[in-house]
Amino acid sequence: MTNIVGIDLGTTFSAISRVEEAGKPKIVPNKDGKNITPSVVEFLDDGSVLVGDEAKKSIGYNDENIVQEVKRSMGEDVTYERFGTTHTPITISSMILKKLKQDFEAVYGEITSVVVTVPANFSNDAREATKKAAELAGLKLEHTINEPTAAALAYALQSESNLNGKYAIYDLGGGTFDCTIATIKDKNIDVETSEGVNKLGGKDFDEKITEIVSSKYKEATGQDLDPKEFTPNDAEDIKISLSSKDSAKARVAGQVLDVTREEFEAATSTLITKAEMSVEAALRNVGIDASGIEDVILVGGSTRMPMVVESLKKMFGKEPKLFGNPDESVALGASIYAAHNTNSEDLNPLQRQQMQNFSLTEAAPFYFGTIYYNTDEGKTRVRNIINKDEKIPCEFTENFVTRHDNQTAVDCSVTQAGADLDDPDMVQIIWDGTLDLEGGYPAGQPIQITYGYKEDGTMTCRFKDVTSGAEKNIDLTIGSDGGKPLEDEFDPDAFQVD
Repeated sequence: MTNIVGIDLGTTFSAISRVEEAGKPKIVPNKDGKNITPSVVEFLDDGSVLVGDEAKKSIGYNDENIVQEVKRSMGEDVTYERFGTTHTPITISSMILKKLKQDFEAVYGEITSVVVTVPANFSNDAREATKKAAELAGLKLEHTINEPTAAALAYALQSESNLNGKYAIYDLGGGTFDCTIATIKDKNIDVETSEGVNKLGGKDFDEKITEIVSSKYKEATGQDLDPKEFTPNDAEDIKISLSSKDSAKARVAGQVLDVTREEFEAATSTLITKAEMSVEAALRNVGIDASGIEDVILVGGSTRMPMVVESLKKMFGKEPKLFGNPDESVALGASIYAAHNTNSEDLNPLQRQQMQNFSLTEAAPFYFGTIYYNTDEGKTRVRNIINKDEKIPCEFTENFVTRHDNQTAVDCSVTQAGADLDDPDMVQIIWDGTLDLEGGYPAGQPIQITYGYKEDGTMTCRFKDVTSGAEKNIDLTIGSDGGKPLEDEFDPDAFQVD
C-alpha cells in the first residue's frame, strides 16, 4: 500500500497526515491517540530519548535534559550538550520526525514519500536544515512546502464554497508567524506574497503570562518566582483559559493569583502589532488594501486567542474564518501536496482524480542577489537576481565583467534579503567562494551569473567565465562553506525514541 504523508514539523507541536485510499487527507494520531505531538525531546540517563507528551511533562522540572523549540534555530549555529553528546537543531528535529515516523509505520507500514512543511519566511539554510533532519530520521523527503501554502491547499480542496478571489492566510503557530496572500479560483492556488516574523508565536505569549504572574507573586510575597513553581506548561494553561474566560487563577506556592484577559492583552499588544505590521506589508506587496481580501483564514493554534480575532476584524472589517482544526490544516495540506507530486502510477484512481483537481504556484520568499563592484559609484553594491515574489520555478541570468587586466579569480557571493536593498552591509551572505579564471585577458571579460529557484524551495547558482567556459555551480546546503557539520557524525539509530 502506498503511504503518502505530510508532516507539519512545528515549534511546539507536530502532526502527520496521510492521503487515504479515497483520496482525502486525514490526520494520523500518534500511539497515544492524539492528533498532535509536542515537539519536545527529553534525554534520559539510560541513553534513551522521550519525544512528545511525556517529555513535555518534564518542562520546568527537568530542563537540563529537555530540548524544545528548536525550529526557531534551524539553519543557525546552535548546539545542545546532553549527557556528553552534542546535538543541533537538525539532530533534535530528526528525533521528532523519527517519533512521528515510528508511530505512523506501526499502524500503516513504511512511508513511501513525505512532504515536510516550513514557515514561508524560512531562510535557505533553515530549509536545508529541515531536509537534513528528515534524511537523518530515515524519511524519503520529496519536497518541502510553505506552511501557509499547505493550509491554503487544505482550505481550497476541502471547502464546500466556490472560491474566487484573494485570500489572506494568517498563520500564528507556537513559534513562528506568516501572513500569505494567495489568489484562489476553484482549486487553483496562486501564492502572491508572504511576510512574517521568524520568532513570534504562542511561546512568546506564554512568556508574557509568566511575567504577569511573576510580578503579582513578587508584589504579594516580596519573593522572586521559582520557575519550578510556575512552569511554561502552567503559563500555557492560563493562556488557554483566557481564550474562553475573562480571568484565570494561577496557583503558585500557596498563593492564588488572578490573571485577567485585559492584563494579558495589554502585555501582548506589541506582539499583536508585530503580526499586524507583517499583514500590512503583505497587502502592500500585492498592491491592495484590506477590502480587496475575500476571506482571512486562521491557521495555527495561537489564532484561538480572542485578541487575534479582534485584531483581524479591525484590519479587515470582517470575521476571520476558522476552517477545521487550526492545529491540523498545515499537515493536511502537506499530504495533499505530497500526493500531488507523487508519480501518478503510485496513486489509485480515486487519489489520482483528487490530485488532478488543483494547481499550485508558489512565490520566492526573499530577494537573492550577488555583491559586485559598481564602477560609477566606486563601491561595492548588491544586484538582485531573483526578486521576492517571483513565481517558482524560475531562473534568471545577469551579466558582469572582470575589473582588471590579467585577472585570475572572481569573488562570488550569494545574498539574501527580505527587502530590495543594494547595501552589502544590510543583506545576509548565505554563500561565498571564488571562481578561478585563466588569466592573460584584458579587463571587461564577461562573467555570467544564473540563479534558479526550484519548486522544492531550494536554490542553485552558477557563476560562469564566458571566455573559458569555467563554472562554479552551487547547491545551497548546510556546511557548504567547507566545514564538517556535526550532523555528519550523528547516528539517529543510536537513540531509542519513545
